[in-house]
Parts: sequence; structure tokens; C-alpha cells
Amino acid sequence: MFQPNNMVIKSVLGKTPVFGNDCFLAENCTIVGDVTLGDQCSVWFNAVVRGDVHYIKMGNKVNIQDGAIIHCTYQKFPTIIGNHVSIGHNAIVHGCTIHDNVLIGMGAIVMDGCIIESNTIIAAGSVVTQHTHVPSGVIFGGVPAKKIKDISPELTKGEIERIAQNYVMYSSWFKE
Repeated sequence: MFQPNNMVIKSVLGKTPVFGNDCFLAENCTIVGDVTLGDQCSVWFNAVVRGDVHYIKMGNKVNIQDGAIIHCTYQKFPTIIGNHVSIGHNAIVHGCTIHDNVLIGMGAIVMDGCIIESNTIIAAGSVVTQHTHVPSGVIFGGVPAKKIKDISPELTKGEIERIAQNYVMYSSWFKE
């Protein structure tokens, strides 16, 4: 794996990040500790994925966009991210579980102990407070985040799936 001088991929307490097939890691991202990425994941510029105090596990086709931070809670909450998940620019995902086909909008914050069910959008700039359970098939937004509306199957396919697939395509541009 290509690792320029300014990319940080580091073991912590004997735990080393593990990467699936065909992942893209931007030159200045940071990935440390007990972190597992599935296939076709991407970690973009200035993003930090820090599995030092608990583990972080991601499924396939997860994109961690520019400036996003993925962390956990010491000895309490790991961070588990399903398949086809997009974590928007400058979002913070901390000690929570995010199921499949989820879009976390730009600048959103998802706090400790939250569960975000499948086929869900967390609107940009939202704050999902501790221990919130977001049901499947909704848009949550605001501070604190609350249900805004149900998501149609067309919106799920048109936005959530499209963005996750686009980031697989975008990352291919940087691998050439």
C-alpha cells in the first residue's frame, strides 16, 4: 500500500488498521489503531479514523469525506458502520452504530450510543444527541435532530445509493 510521508497509518496498543480490497486512502488522512475497512472504502483528505480507545469497523463502500472524524468512547462504545454509508465533509461520528445505506450530511454530529437504522439520512449540520435511536427510512435533522419526514424508496436509491456509488467512482480517479 502506498503510504507517503504525511499519511498516518499507525498501530496503537498492538492493534493495526486492516483494509479491504480496492480502498482509497488520501495522502493526508489519519487511520490509527483497531480499525477495519471493508472493500471499496475511501478515506478522504484530512479525515481522521481513530480506533485507539475502542474498535471501529466499517462495511463495504463506505466513504469518509474530507475533514470527517470517526472515533469511539473509551471501553464503552465502539463505532460500527454498515455498507454503502457516506459520512459527509467535516462530520463527526463518535461511538455509535450506523446501519446500511445511510447518508450522514456535511457537518453533522452523531454522538455516543446512537443507533442509525438503514435507509436513513441525517441532514447536514444536525446533532444527533447521545443514545438516540433513529428508525429506518427517515430524514432526521436539526439541533437536536428529530424526524423531519419519511424517505421514499426513490430518494433512498436516488441519493443514498448514488452518493455511495459516486465515491467509489471518485476514488478510482486517484488510483490511476
